[in-house]
Amino acid sequence: MRIAVAGATGNIGALTVAALERAGHQVVRISRSLGVDLTSGEGLDAALAGVEAVVDATNSTATDREEAVSWFRTTTGNLLAAGERAGVRHHVLLSIAGVHRAEGNAHYAGKREQERLVTQGPLPWTILPATQFHDFAAMVTGWTEHEGVATIAPLLVQPVAPGDVAEVLAEIAAGAPQGRHRDLAGPEPQDLVDMARRTNEARGRTVRLVPTWSGLFDSSMAGEVLLPGPDARIAPTTFEQWLATQR
Repeated sequence: MRIAVAGATGNIGALTVAALERAGHQVVRISRSLGVDLTSGEGLDAALAGVEAVVDATNSTATDREEAVSWFRTTTGNLLAAGERAGVRHHVLLSIAGVHRAEGNAHYAGKREQERLVTQGPLPWTILPATQFHDFAAMVTGWTEHEGVATIAPLLVQPVAPGDVAEVLAEIAAGAPQGRHRDLAGPEPQDLVDMARRTNEARGRTVRLVPTWSGLFDSSMAGEVLLPGPDARIAPTTFEQWLATQR
């Protein structure tokens, strides 16, 4: 199959490209750095010519709610419209488990808008809600670290390996549209603060962690909000297995 991956140079996008190519598919990479701009639509029609399925693994760094919603609305709208013109038969969106339970977070608001556009859009679709990735804790401390100190919310998560997410996205893209796929999660729950500590130790970094609900994530995301549903699809790679690759 000829399958396009939007966000192809990002973490999950690059892994998805590799998974699709291992399976023998012809992959079209969509990224601004490769000359295709989702915000303006420039290059999209040419990129999607002859494409049967699209995987949307794009991401936004916006921390303002209005900005995040606007970004996802624009890029997703452009991708869906171009897909309709090209005759794309399957639009696959990577989303977040628990996205409808976390009201206060700007990124989650953007992802909800993205899901709305896909479910109400012109193309047959599958949405894959995944839990946070194994590298999420280190990413959060990287955002907040200053002079060796980083704030981090004591979130309860059930992290999944990025490589496992990519394999499932590739599998879904090659098949028929499914609507909303069950949540994808890793094998076991973890505390985000502990994950950050262990990841930094594995990477040989010394960072003092300050648990707080006053940073990027507030208490509306506490408890089981970010955990997968009871029927979740459990990916094989544990956090410990992933951590061993960071040393």
